[in-house]
Formats: sequence, C-alpha cells, structure tokens
Amino acid sequence: MRSKYFNGVLLIIIYLAICFFSIVYASDSIKWHSYEEGKVLARVEKKKVFLHFYADWCAFCAKMNKETFPDATVVSYLKNNFISIRVDIDKERPTTEKYGVRGVPANWFLTDTGQPIINIPGYIAPDALLSLLKEVNGISVGG
Repeated sequence: MRSKYFNGVLLIIIYLAICFFSIVYASDSIKWHSYEEGKVLARVEKKKVFLHFYADWCAFCAKMNKETFPDATVVSYLKNNFISIRVDIDKERPTTEKYGVRGVPANWFLTDTGQPIINIPGYIAPDALLSLLKEVNGISVGG
C-alpha cells in the first residue's frame, strides 16, 4: 500500500515533468500572436513584426507549416528578433482587407509601430525566410 507521502511526491514529479516538456515543446515552435496582441507586443518590445496570412485550405500554407515554420533556425530567429502574427484570411476579413491580401500565403514585415516594410507573397522556404528575416531586421526605419 502506497503512503500519502509517496502519492504526493509522485504528483509533484508528474507536474514537473509536464512543465518541463511544455517548456521544451514551446521552445521548438513559433509563438504566434493574434493581430491585435501582436501589434501591442511589437510596440512594447520594440521588435519588428512578421505577419503571416494563411488559410486552412491553402496547400502552400500547409507546406510552410510543415517545412518552414518548424525549422529550428527560423524559430530561433523569429523568437529573438520579431513578433510573429498569424492571420486566417477566412476568419479575419478586416485585417486581410487592410493589407489588400488577395492570395495566400502572404508574408508581411512591419516596423514595431506597424508600418509596412515589405511584403512577400507565396511560399517561402526555410533558408529563404531566414535570409529575409535577417535582411529586414537589419533595416533601420526612421520615423
């Protein structure tokens, strides 16, 4: 028969394991923000924005989800230098219309105040996105 002490220790170990794996898993993926939340974070953290428009039915969006966004170097660079925002064009029409998005995927780069820097339509491979991120991050945008 297990003691109450043993059960308590076991629960603590399970809890810590869940916390550990949550942190490890979270560090391996991009932290996507909603449009409104991302705009605020960009201003507060003084980071540029990577704004990705997608749709569930889009084959090239799925390809970016499978190949580009899990790439460790892309994940790390985005986490350290950008605020990442995802917008579903079917569910967030006003934001989609604001940027004139007509096809997906569509990838925008914005200043920390939300001013457009450049937009790149279509699928972007991991190495190409990393190069773009570095190039955009190096741009000094005055106001």
